[in-house]
Amino acid sequence: MKSKLVIVAALAMAGLVLSGCEKKDTTDSPAAPEQQEEQQKDDIYQFSVRDGEGNMVSLEQYRGQVLMVINTATECGYTPQYADIERIYETYREQGFTVLDFPCNQFGGQAPGDYEEINDFCVSKYNITFPQFDKIDVNGANADPLYVWLRSKKPGNIQWNFTKFIIDRNGQVVSRWEPNSNMAALENAVKAQL
Repeated sequence: MKSKLVIVAALAMAGLVLSGCEKKDTTDSPAAPEQQEEQQKDDIYQFSVRDGEGNMVSLEQYRGQVLMVINTATECGYTPQYADIERIYETYREQGFTVLDFPCNQFGGQAPGDYEEINDFCVSKYNITFPQFDKIDVNGANADPLYVWLRSKKPGNIQWNFTKFIIDRNGQVVSRWEPNSNMAALENAVKAQL
């Protein structure tokens, strides 16, 4: 009985040694999990942003939706665009469209006040119902990483308040709209992604 155990153990060891010596063909192997994850990070879902209460919010929750990302201000000549943006949001949100609003005070100091003051103004004056986040910088050394990425996809610094980026259902930037862009054309661009 003892000799049978020794033989079985020897065979098992030989199998382990042989299996460890086998040449592995790695030419068609998939990328390592870390590489796959890195390859998948080049979309808007890689980012988290701060809401008005200071909590970090992952943009992953918007996966599969068409997004309009916009930097805004409450005391700008373009501020009345809030009404059109809200109308577009209400029209298409049931089809999977969302606006992500980022107040920004970098252009002429036209977004003074804290989140609560900005949000109260936008809700009371323009009845906005789309998500509004904490105030950020969109250019320069303190630019939010989301905006660094947006600008890398559609190059150039943000020139003024109410610059808009349209993001498709795969999290990719498909177009950039300057503040003075035609709102009907912007709406058509949103519809084209739905």
